[in-house]
Amino acid sequence: MSAAKPVRIAVDIGGTFTDLQILDARQGRIQAWKTPTTPADPSEGLLTGVREAAARFGFSLAEVGLLLHGTTIATNAVLERKLARGVLLTTAGFEDVLEITRHVRRDIYGLAPDPFPCLIARDMRFGVVERLRADGSVEQKLDGLGAVMARLRAAAPEAVAIGLLHAYANPAHEQALRDAVAQALPGVPVSLSSEVSPEIREYERLSTTVLNALLMPVVRRYLERLESRLGEGGFAPRIFLVQSNGGMCSLRHAAEQPARLLLSGPSGGALAAERLSRRLSRPNLVAVDMGGTSFDVSVVQDHRIGLVTQGEVGGLPVRLPMVEMRTIGAGGGSISAVDAAGRLTAGPRSAGARPGPVCYGRGGVEPTVTDANAVLGRFDPDFFLGGAMTLDLAAARDAMAARVGTPLGLGTEEAAEGVLRVTNAQLAAAVRLSLFEKGLDPREFSLLSFGGAGGLHATEVADELGITEVIFPREPGTLSAYGILFSDLAQDIARSRLYAADESQALLLAEAVASLRAEGMARLAADEVPEDRRAVEIAADLRYRGQAFELLVPWPEAPALAPLVARFHSAHRARFSYAAEGDPVEIVTLRATAIGRLDKPAEAAPEAADAATMPGTRRIWQGGTASDWPVWRREALRLGEALVGPAIIEEAFATHVIARHWQASLDPEGAIVARRMV
Repeated sequence: MSAAKPVRIAVDIGGTFTDLQILDARQGRIQAWKTPTTPADPSEGLLTGVREAAARFGFSLAEVGLLLHGTTIATNAVLERKLARGVLLTTAGFEDVLEITRHVRRDIYGLAPDPFPCLIARDMRFGVVERLRADGSVEQKLDGLGAVMARLRAAAPEAVAIGLLHAYANPAHEQALRDAVAQALPGVPVSLSSEVSPEIREYERLSTTVLNALLMPVVRRYLERLESRLGEGGFAPRIFLVQSNGGMCSLRHAAEQPARLLLSGPSGGALAAERLSRRLSRPNLVAVDMGGTSFDVSVVQDHRIGLVTQGEVGGLPVRLPMVEMRTIGAGGGSISAVDAAGRLTAGPRSAGARPGPVCYGRGGVEPTVTDANAVLGRFDPDFFLGGAMTLDLAAARDAMAARVGTPLGLGTEEAAEGVLRVTNAQLAAAVRLSLFEKGLDPREFSLLSFGGAGGLHATEVADELGITEVIFPREPGTLSAYGILFSDLAQDIARSRLYAADESQALLLAEAVASLRAEGMARLAADEVPEDRRAVEIAADLRYRGQAFELLVPWPEAPALAPLVARFHSAHRARFSYAAEGDPVEIVTLRATAIGRLDKPAEAAPEAADAATMPGTRRIWQGGTASDWPVWRREALRLGEALVGPAIIEEAFATHVIARHWQASLDPEGAIVARRMV
């Protein structure tokens, strides 16, 4: 950013809406904007949102110096299986690893369990004559490439994944194979497991590499469309994309390793929660992001979000660092229906951006969670999205009555209340799982509610969980974009080697850590990060000898071993209620995160109303009866003024329900803090 280009924009493209947060460094002012997502070409909606924001907030496109971009392009391509046609080259005899998987049954009582997905058919998986040992030494040299390349040319793939046995220990054979593919099929993207996920466990490494390869043409096409739009109206910012680990990466890195974008958008919400935990002095937060399509849960403990080294997208394991998050298909656009057994359901099917909920008037015919809230009176039909969209309440009522009420023998409002009860139970269950699996008590956490639909459910979900404080931050409808706005560049480096975590390995570990630091610094230099903005953080995966799983443990004191081992015992005790401190400990994988610090312009202090404003009222249906609830505009709230529920608080891109027995007030940071009254 510079005096000539003082505007920074963060964009989070969701399934229903594209959210923007705009920071103008001249005033430190942060503004929010929201525009419908354009699924056919999300870059179109992005540029539309930028133009609308420029006209609304008074800056020119030429003044935008930095565009930080979260996207669901990669996630949607995997979930919808809209991937490139690919070939897998692997060690001869290991062509079936993708189908053998881990022999885990997801439904242990199912008579006909669903098979694990396999993205590359058997006749497109080619064995290569070669063999490396686990220590990286060569047992069988790479051979017979002529025949393999002939098969590859005949297959004419759009992408090639290369995953050889033990390539994490020695990438030489994979690199030679890539050179051969480049000669046989010039221009076809190639993904190496030794670059994408150089870690032990063949299935997870191959799955990640295949996903990365099949995403490369998809993401490259999107990035090319996005870059082709630059220059219009002087709009030529530097662009970075959000990764699953919450850090930014360059367009070049995103094109080479698009699998790192699989949690691109949702990770922004977790980053925002971590930042707000410090600003609000709340070390323990459970952050819930309810948008139009999904409900994402992340946990902030002691002011830090959690990271995991493996996740799952669309039933496929992804062996890459990512923000720890639980996602369920329960958003405002989740479709409500009565199934064949007469059960009321909500989600996971979503009405998405097109046609969207029935009340949007865009052709939707199936009632959604948003329609249920509209039927019960929780929305002002003339102030939705700050007045940018007028809701069709009559259509929502008709759809709710026909699709839910009549099949269940319920009135329209009773049916809508049933939809919300089912939805709230699903949301509470997702939060419970996220906390209970870590041995955490919900009563020791505050609920941070954001996303366009989160405020409509937060206090009622908190009641189910026993949580007594709910926080509604400023601009909650675009909070994921806010988290993106203040993030940094980050690249993850991993090296799988087995080390005994004792002094006998101290010299080897010191050399390995030094090598990781040097590689991290080199990557930051390649991204043109100034020297005074570079940092490398070290961590390690540890286990007790004989265990089949590891725990990720930070290692700021690297290469000193004693603090690392002590931290591992503590983490194991917290997670599994015991620590075998007398047992030998192994280091399985060393990790480095290379961080490039971006400028953090100061935020202007929030402004609160200085004069009392009387609320309006609206007829709200709850508990089988209708009554008048006070309705407040957020911008009219005075600092410290207490609002007693039931009440509604409205703002441009979100609506908050303050349930009965709850009291809410505005705090100095501009957040609304609701507490349950004893």
